[in-house]
Amino acid sequence: MSTRSRQRGGGGFVGAVKADVQRLHGAWMELVFPRQRGRGHSVMGKWKPETLPQTIGYHTWSILGLFGLLLLYPLTVVGLATRFYAAKLDSTRTRLGIVGVTGTALLGWGLLTLAWGAMSYMEQVDIPLNSVLAVAAASGVATLSTALAAACTKKGGRAVTVVFAYPLAMTALFLPPVVAALVTPSLHPYILEPSYEFAAWALDNVLTVGGVNEFLRSNYQLEGAAYAAMWLGISIPLGWFLGIVVALANLVRPSE
Repeated sequence: MSTRSRQRGGGGFVGAVKADVQRLHGAWMELVFPRQRGRGHSVMGKWKPETLPQTIGYHTWSILGLFGLLLLYPLTVVGLATRFYAAKLDSTRTRLGIVGVTGTALLGWGLLTLAWGAMSYMEQVDIPLNSVLAVAAASGVATLSTALAAACTKKGGRAVTVVFAYPLAMTALFLPPVVAALVTPSLHPYILEPSYEFAAWALDNVLTVGGVNEFLRSNYQLEGAAYAAMWLGISIPLGWFLGIVVALANLVRPSE
């Protein structure tokens, strides 16, 4: 057993990283060349170039893949971490079922809405009825998003999970606090002001390509419902990103 481990590059952290990199590079090579990944013990063996043009193309593609690993492997690590926590949530979803998950979300957000309404009714804090209704609507969105995310995870395949489940989960996470902050001035310093600072940073440092930042500044004002729209717009691509890096992690370590 120890001899086999040494032949494979050793165990521990270094061995795991080496195995991950080999799988990623093998997957990259198989985009163009046959039998490159996990074929070391197959009957046909790993494909190797036989002619000079094949050799040049093979090694050129291999070198390009090494540069790609500088980007892909950190994303794989993010995917492994995301998959770990997603698996914890999925085990909870499995135990409770879709109805149980929906009921839990409904209970939690429903209690929050009732508490908001009770404080407004007893006039302990200055919360208008419209604000209570706004929180109730956000709670409904969160509950619906949670239910749909659980359903997509259970009933759909990997593509459905990436395209729908992860964005819905991010929506359920981001949208209700923002809506609550919109109708509660005391929450502005904790949610809206950091959101404004984040938007300014993104416009100055991320959305500079193609004049996107200038277009957004000229046509939109970050106030009121625009905060909710901003976080909704963030939650969808963020969900796709997390779903894709988890799929990448599954490619590298499918057995975990």
